[in-house]
Parts: sequence; C-alpha cells; structure tokens
Amino acid sequence: MKHDQVAQARDRVLDGLPDLRQIVRGSLFKRTIRHRQGCPKCAAGDGHPMWIFTVGYRGGRTRQLSLSAEQVPQVRAWLANYRKSKAALEKVCELNQRLLRPESRGPSARGAARD
Repeated sequence: MKHDQVAQARDRVLDGLPDLRQIVRGSLFKRTIRHRQGCPKCAAGDGHPMWIFTVGYRGGRTRQLSLSAEQVPQVRAWLANYRKSKAALEKVCELNQRLLRPESRGPSARGAARD
C-alpha cells in the first residue's frame, strides 16, 4: 500500500471515531444489596438490585458509582464508544507505522537496481 493510500485509510478510521465527549472506561454490572435487619424484602431473600459502574486504577484502586436504571443505557453507549475508540486508535497506530517505512518502489525499479 502506498503512503497516500495509507493516509487515506487512516483518515477513514479517524472519521469513524465516536464523539469522544461521550466515552467512559470501566465496567457495568448489576449487584443485589441485602440489609442485615429490618427489611422485609431482604428477609424474603429478594434484596435490592442496583447497577454499579466501576473503574480500576493503578495500584489496585477502584472507584464504584451506583447508577439509576435510567443511566444504564447511557453508560452502555459510552462503554461501547470507548471500545470503538480504542480499536480505532490501534488501527491508526498500525497505519502510522506503515507511514514510517520507506515507500516501496515498483517491481521494475527493484530489478533495475540489481543490474
């Protein structure tokens, strides 16, 4: 692939990036909270389901946020945007590595250099 083709491919990847204002890194899961005493719902074994968003940091630290059910679709979309952005970034890096290589000459130029 020629350098101009690589640059065009890189531009296509960048054009497909999601809106980076709507991005978040982390995990989303559902947890059930149970009270130890005085809650009839918990005493019946049902508990209180809730959504948790968690992010891990260096040193083993984590941050967890409790979410309302209305926030879950937004967080799912932002997590998907993060995955798309990360994949696009990897693709751009691969294409930039190709741009660092010298542009190959056609087969006739290689053969002429040997003569």
